[in-house]
Amino acid sequence: MIPAGFEYQRARTLREALNVLASGDGSKLIAGGHSLIPLLRFRLAQPAKLVDIGHLAELKGVAAKGRGARIGAATTYRDLLESELLRERYPLLVEATYSIGDLQVRNAGTIGGGLAHADPAADMPAVMLALDAEFVLRGKSGKRSVPAREFFKGPFTTVLAESEVLTDIVLPPLPRGAGTAYVSFEQKASGYALAGAAAVVARSRKTVNHAAVAVTGVGEAPYLVAAASTLIGTRGEAEDRTAVAAGAVAGTVNSDIHAPAEYRTQLTRVAVRRALELALSRAH
Repeated sequence: MIPAGFEYQRARTLREALNVLASGDGSKLIAGGHSLIPLLRFRLAQPAKLVDIGHLAELKGVAAKGRGARIGAATTYRDLLESELLRERYPLLVEATYSIGDLQVRNAGTIGGGLAHADPAADMPAVMLALDAEFVLRGKSGKRSVPAREFFKGPFTTVLAESEVLTDIVLPPLPRGAGTAYVSFEQKASGYALAGAAAVVARSRKTVNHAAVAVTGVGEAPYLVAAASTLIGTRGEAEDRTAVAAGAVAGTVNSDIHAPAEYRTQLTRVAVRRALELALSRAH
């Protein structure tokens, strides 16, 4: 299908893009375009104007922020994979990025675009929840910071206002000696997760003192597994991991032509169990 007609504007600065959004003329932002262009082709989205921000240097790059990191929202997945800082400090993020799309998607797609799109089967939102990231949102009147754990509200729905732009992802330092892992079962044609789990686990004297697990592809939005807290104070043995996995599914489970709810529930439990096992084996 051919997209409906629209105007195209290449923003020279972020401020220029924000001014256009604030005008309320139905404009949409585009960076990598891998989330928006399919919607345009099927006419599920028909914006009056596209404002291109994918080239803005102020929205790109990975940099240290104390013992943590700051990632510009227009940074491509390829840039994430090539970042030595992320490989050293956040191997979970790099591991999950390899699950995103195919080579061309990773070359052009942007981390901020994917997060703002909030596809309930996307890989990166669960990673952001497990890492306890913070998102910087900017509008014409100012900026605000929102925890990732408050950002995703439902399928393709976030707290991002129509006049705001996600500009930065801020990652706090991992707990000392933490091990991380991302495990997903993908729908082969699309690469999206039928069920995926991101885990961050740390131990002190062989006893777990930090455990965060987030899942994606299962419900209307990614979520933290509340049962992960039961791992704290244990040694993370097989029975402890199995107990967390058993409580990993909460609320309504997605059911579609790719995987019925019962099958997705089982995949989720397996993904959580394997992610915890891997993360614990990598903790030191």
